[in-house]
Amino acid sequence: MTDPALDAEALRERAVASLVTARDRTTLLTGCVDEPDLTAQHSPLMSPLVWDLAHIGNQEEQWLLRAVAGQEAIRPEIDSLYDAFEHPRAERPKLPLLPPDEARRYAADVRGRALDVLESTALHGTRLTEAGFAFGMIAQHEQQHDETMLITHQLRRGPQALTAPDPDPVPLFTGPAEVLVPGGPFTMGTSTEPWALDNERPAHRREVPPFHIDTIPVTNAAYQAFIEDGGYDDPRWWTAQGWAHVRRNSLTAPLFWRRDGRQWLRRRFGVTEVVPPDEPVLHVCWYEADAYARWAGRRLPTEAEWEKAARYDPAGDRSTRYPWGDADPGPEHANLGQRHLRPAPAGSYPAGESPLGVRQLIGDVWEWTASDFLPYPGFEAFPYKEYSEVFFGSAHKVLRGGSFAVDPVACRGTFRNWDLPIRRQIFSGFRTARSEDV
Repeated sequence: MTDPALDAEALRERAVASLVTARDRTTLLTGCVDEPDLTAQHSPLMSPLVWDLAHIGNQEEQWLLRAVAGQEAIRPEIDSLYDAFEHPRAERPKLPLLPPDEARRYAADVRGRALDVLESTALHGTRLTEAGFAFGMIAQHEQQHDETMLITHQLRRGPQALTAPDPDPVPLFTGPAEVLVPGGPFTMGTSTEPWALDNERPAHRREVPPFHIDTIPVTNAAYQAFIEDGGYDDPRWWTAQGWAHVRRNSLTAPLFWRRDGRQWLRRRFGVTEVVPPDEPVLHVCWYEADAYARWAGRRLPTEAEWEKAARYDPAGDRSTRYPWGDADPGPEHANLGQRHLRPAPAGSYPAGESPLGVRQLIGDVWEWTASDFLPYPGFEAFPYKEYSEVFFGSAHKVLRGGSFAVDPVACRGTFRNWDLPIRRQIFSGFRTARSEDV
């Protein structure tokens, strides 16, 4: 029998490591530019970086210091300034935000107290503290905002501020173009992953007919073929809403692409480069992904299909935590954690493929699915409705799998992301599917 004290200590160590990793990344993202870049709004779609910095600290204070430890508020007067639902992103530069140095001091003060709380809190007894959930939730929240801040860096104009090594080159992928996923039930979602968020719960059986799914994400070269074939000029491939969006916004290629003679260039974190043909396509909206799939005679996978392709192990007739099994992600499995500032070439990470042979389902690019963001049967909002419940409905489409900008703590085979179908600034790509009888 496992010693409960040892389990608690391991959980505490995991929580500390996750919080420290997140804060190191926050420090990098906010420390690599000067104060004017921190306080500027680089796009109306995004907050100023300094808002994210103080918001991270404020959420940590509210949940770890107040909710878990029952402490008095440090800065109650700033709660409304950093309420994401009270102030839309476009309006946040006009608020009396904490200046950068004060925001840093506030976040550091909260973190020091939060680590003391973690050291003295029993990791059981309440839903918030069970298995360290609240601490894992806050680590995930900070990493999600780190990804948001990385998006802001991509939108930011000016010289390069971030650097990272490129992924290792790999031979051009020559494996099968698609994989057959057998029909039948599988377990979707989770009831056992301790830090899983409410929209991932509960685990439930889902029947999925047989289908084929791309072995690798759609690449830049494949997407260029769609462009060159007039894909953006042919309404046959677009939904009515998608076609209206393309016309209204004069879309002709993924965001950050521009044509230079006979080649395509892209801007990536302050550097202009030739679009690499073998990378998964990036910065496309749901409408673009859906149109490409139609042009290719295919479709986007449903969310259930995507998860079955990623988690179903036919040998054991079970769902694993990740495509490669139950072990936490390692650098051999997936491109995660801002280790690189780009997707790895399509076909990378054979150690991370699923039992059925599908590659790069975790990391590299968020993958659009055909599904609306809806609750699972038996869903219960926890610990607050504003994380998931207020977004349920047909307005938002589900993305799966994470990107190179996602930390492993905020990425699982069950993790669900969602966004509006027009969004392109996010690190989004896709793969296609087809029903077995098509």
